[in-house]
Amino acid sequence: MSHLIRILLSRPQSQHARRSLTTSVTFHKNKGLEDENHPLTRTLNILKNDMKKVKDFFLPNNRTNKVPETTETSTLNNNKKHFRGEKERSPEDVFQTHCDVLVIGGGGVGSSVAFWLKEKARDGLNVVVVERDPTYARASTVLSVGGLRQQFSLPENIQMSLFGAEFMREIKHYLGDVELNFTPHGYLTLASEQGAETLKRNSRLQNELGARNELLNAVQLKNKFPWISTEGIVLGCHGLEQEGWFDPWALLMGYRRKAKELGAHFVQGEVVDFEFQENSEVIIHGNIEGEYQALDKAIIQTPDGKRRSVKFAICVVAAGAHSGEVAKLARIGTGKKSVLQIALPVEPRKRYVYVINTQGDNAPGLCTPLTIDPDGTYFRRDGLAGNYLCGRSPNSDQEPATDNLDVDHSYFETNVWPTLARRCKAFESAKVVSSWAGFYEYNVYDENGIIGPHPYYSNLLIATGFSGHGIQHTPAVGRAICELIIDGRFRTIDLTRLCFDRIIIDRPMLETNIV
Repeated sequence: MSHLIRILLSRPQSQHARRSLTTSVTFHKNKGLEDENHPLTRTLNILKNDMKKVKDFFLPNNRTNKVPETTETSTLNNNKKHFRGEKERSPEDVFQTHCDVLVIGGGGVGSSVAFWLKEKARDGLNVVVVERDPTYARASTVLSVGGLRQQFSLPENIQMSLFGAEFMREIKHYLGDVELNFTPHGYLTLASEQGAETLKRNSRLQNELGARNELLNAVQLKNKFPWISTEGIVLGCHGLEQEGWFDPWALLMGYRRKAKELGAHFVQGEVVDFEFQENSEVIIHGNIEGEYQALDKAIIQTPDGKRRSVKFAICVVAAGAHSGEVAKLARIGTGKKSVLQIALPVEPRKRYVYVINTQGDNAPGLCTPLTIDPDGTYFRRDGLAGNYLCGRSPNSDQEPATDNLDVDHSYFETNVWPTLARRCKAFESAKVVSSWAGFYEYNVYDENGIIGPHPYYSNLLIATGFSGHGIQHTPAVGRAICELIIDGRFRTIDLTRLCFDRIIIDRPMLETNIV
């Protein structure tokens, strides 16, 4: 926990903090620090419990006169509290006014961060997750199609997907009884003559890093997938292992449930502001010495309309499509200092998913991979009743409004259906039976995830901007943020090139396989 300790120790110590334990106890009592989440209270309680264990070890007679608490006695004690007017509170009921790590956003990434931190540190870290909507009705995680693939062009994305596959294969080891309903039919990425060389290069890299896929020419594609029309196609890359799709809701609930079991606190509310603390000991390039202000507290508006503050040592922004707005509250993109003038380039972008049905002849069968056309149109089989999911990201000049989640069905007719009908004759008669829309946490800079520390704030980490491919990377991203907090560096997958710094020095990490 070297990084966390460095941050905690970097803050100027008060006169009280340097006193002896006895004096601190007196200070605690005299000042009336009744907040059980205050760091001083927590420290004293830990010391009290440790001393009790030592006393019981050396003086075993102290244990002989104690009656073990049974279910009946526990119930009796709770009833006594009730009659005395005391309320038995669960961890969910206790608002954490102080914490070690505050995670803003309880979707796939934020809940994964909480899980990994509590898995590694257990009681050593107090972790609080703030989520606006615990029903996740509009969350990007649950509105995605839940794809898992290694067919990327950047080593970092390939490695994160490989770990995602390993994590899902061993899901019960990590999260317990979670059923992801993983469908291992792979991905099929198609390329025209223009994109064939890129597809070859990407496939070679993917296999070198541990993925397993095959390249198929037009004849081989037709032999393996009789339903396909290879018009305009010269090459396809077919994933043979560790690719397919899964239930993103099940994964999210698995993270959340396990994190809570391990002691993480999930708070319903919205971060509406930050408070800052001057720290003259921190020197930042471009700052006048002594003018540095660190992030100190988050102001959270709860459903009852009240505003409450949470003091934290480290904050993680994992607010998905709303991360850019959260960053502005921390003066990122609006500050006067040179680094703070650069915004976090993440904003919501609406994407449509259509469910279609066809009774046409020679339709794609049950083992059909998720197929991606060169123009970005994709489809995959969905269940046993002849349904398929499909969609396509719009061009920049066609981006729909993001003030609602309404679906534009004309977009299917003009932009999605023509490609489907050209690629598979059975789709000529396809009909839309249902649809939905969701938000991408879109990184307008290079459409790739931003993972790592912010260059100005020493206690702020970022994990957002995955532009549609983030759900499969949540196991690796959560683990990476955990490593930065506990170890002070990336240990398993080096994601340094995906840090915020690349925006400052203008080195985009462009991913050619964005869907």
